[in-house]
Amino acid sequence: MDNQQSLFETLNPPQRLLMGPGPINAYPRVHQALSQSLIGQYDPVMTGYMNQVQSLYRGVFQTNNQHTLLVDGTARSGIEAVLVSVLKPGDKVLIPVIGRFGHLLCEIARRVGAEIRTIDIEWGGVCTAEQVEAEIKRFQPKLLATVQGDTSTTMNQPLKEIGEVCHRHGVLFYCDATASIAGNELKVDEWHLDAVSAGLQKCLGGPSGSSPITLSEQCADVINRRKHVEAGIRADHHQEGGDMMIQSNYFDLSMIMDYWGPERLNHHTEATSMLYAARECARLFLEEGIENTIARHKQAGHALAKGLSAMGLRLFGDQTQKMNNVVGVYIPEEVQGDEVRAELLNRFGIEIGTSFGPLHGKIWRIGTMGYNARQDCVLTTLAALEAILIRHRARIDVGQAVCAAMECYR
Repeated sequence: MDNQQSLFETLNPPQRLLMGPGPINAYPRVHQALSQSLIGQYDPVMTGYMNQVQSLYRGVFQTNNQHTLLVDGTARSGIEAVLVSVLKPGDKVLIPVIGRFGHLLCEIARRVGAEIRTIDIEWGGVCTAEQVEAEIKRFQPKLLATVQGDTSTTMNQPLKEIGEVCHRHGVLFYCDATASIAGNELKVDEWHLDAVSAGLQKCLGGPSGSSPITLSEQCADVINRRKHVEAGIRADHHQEGGDMMIQSNYFDLSMIMDYWGPERLNHHTEATSMLYAARECARLFLEEGIENTIARHKQAGHALAKGLSAMGLRLFGDQTQKMNNVVGVYIPEEVQGDEVRAELLNRFGIEIGTSFGPLHGKIWRIGTMGYNARQDCVLTTLAALEAILIRHRARIDVGQAVCAAMECYR
């Protein structure tokens, strides 16, 4: 080793209140779960935990799907695993784009070689079931892929009616629910969703690094037609799917389903600590209760929005379609948004976000998610933001925000 190379300081990150669009501060019990002892991937205790995770996330997703499991990686890994496993080159996919993350679905589908058609919605709105049905009739896609909660715009795409349309026309329905799950209603079976992927770092209150997914039997059958078993682990009883092999090894859901299935056919080494975290996130959500957790997120988001409005700031987007857990607010014209964010971070230790593309520098995005969907987090953020805006001579209504938010907690 180079004698001049620094070993740097002992890891000691600053304490922050993460009130942006994610990631957020994890629940203390999730931190505790992450610190538990590592065990081998085929230890009966470990495989028992894997079975528990599958059962817990069936509850989180409100599904009976057998193929409910984790993809090791950030939320994007779950998105890519679904799209690369379902779509072959030339397959048609219809994608309503309501914000930045709809464009991400297009990006991944394009890399797969799919034929893409989009329904482009002005940022701040959502897509209707009528728009979807009209395009399905014209385009005849194999898959409809959409984002439920797009944090870039803070909008929450309604899914129930679109699910009915897809079911009626025999189109597979995939949804990225990374930013919406556990903070907004999501009923996988009832809404005819065939594939859903998520992440831990938003309303589930964990760290980024594990992507829970669930697949309907119909979707799993489509994937297993492309099944391929690696030569090094293939046995006589294994059968190939016969259709085109999935182009990714790591994100091959046919192999990942086998790894999580009764045979425990080796694929990767399960990320043990992340599995512990995912398990605890699901336990916390189901322990509090689905309706109670969603109501807590709705209350926190409403209180934040009321406080920002009372301050004289203008909210972004169609407020009848907004996510419970992220508020978009226009940056006052007389201030520099990034300077306010930097001072909020450096003076108060509070992080909020800006946005992407056409909204970059125009709105702030403030999240109330998971462990941070609490009254004290909302009030502290409003008080700190008001103080910074006063320093920057923004034209706001002083002394109103915190009181307005407190009214939501009476």
